[in-house]
Parts: sequence; C-alpha cells; structure tokens
Amino acid sequence: MNVQVWTDFLQQNWLVIVIALVVLFVVLNLVKTMVKWVLAIVIVAGLLIYSGISLDKIGEVVTTIKDETVDTVKSEAMNMMLKEAKDAKYTKNADGSYAVTTPNVSLKGETGTETVEVTFKGVPLGEWKVNDTIITFIESAQSNGSTTSK
Repeated sequence: MNVQVWTDFLQQNWLVIVIALVVLFVVLNLVKTMVKWVLAIVIVAGLLIYSGISLDKIGEVVTTIKDETVDTVKSEAMNMMLKEAKDAKYTKNADGSYAVTTPNVSLKGETGTETVEVTFKGVPLGEWKVNDTIITFIESAQSNGSTTSK
C-alpha cells in the first residue's frame, strides 16, 4: 500500500473520518448490546468502502502476507535442518514409517513416499514434498545412528 495514497485520502476526507469516528465512539459508549458491534462493523466497513479499499484488495493483502510468512518459516526450517543435521536422530518403526528429530525440527514419513510431515519448533508445518535438503537431513540422521521402534 502506498503511503502517499493514504496521505491524500486523509487530507481530502478528514471531516468524514472524524465524523465516523465520533459516531463510532458514541455508539460504543451508549449502546450496551450486541447491536453496538454490528453498528461498529457497519461504520468501519462504510469507511473502507468509501476509501476505495475493496474486500478483494484486503483479501489479496492477507493472502500475500500469509504466503510470505509461510515461505519465511519454511526457509527457516530448511536452514535449521542443515544446521542440526549432525544432531538428528533417526527412528525407524516396524510399520515402515520413520521419524527424524532434532531439538527444533522433526520429520515423520513413510519409506517410499514422496512427502513428509514437518514440525518446526513444535508447530506443525504440514506435509512437504521430499527435496534435496530433506534427503540430506534424513541421510545425515541415519548416519548418526538409527534406532528401531517396535
């Protein structure tokens, strides 16, 4: 979002914004029921629509921020895998599944599949396709010594 656009909007519409804020505060202070929140949402939505910001634009911004955050977390998890590979523990289960754990990263998968479940600092990051970094991480954990679980 461009700061200049917001500055121009505020300069041109300051009176409408002040009136809307006064009405909003009056509604919030006088109305003590659920109706006040409905009115508050209507006032805020009216301001957003009046300012030219559409819900599509808000959705696009939220999606962009979410995607950037997920990419950043994935990148950090991959870097942590490379850093902690020497301390990784490989556990093979009797059913063909395996787990690779470090203090910050854990992988769970099944032998022969192309996806693994990744957890980073206790937060599940979902299923990832196995790539070169993950293969290196698993191989390093196996070379550290593996255990078999029954």
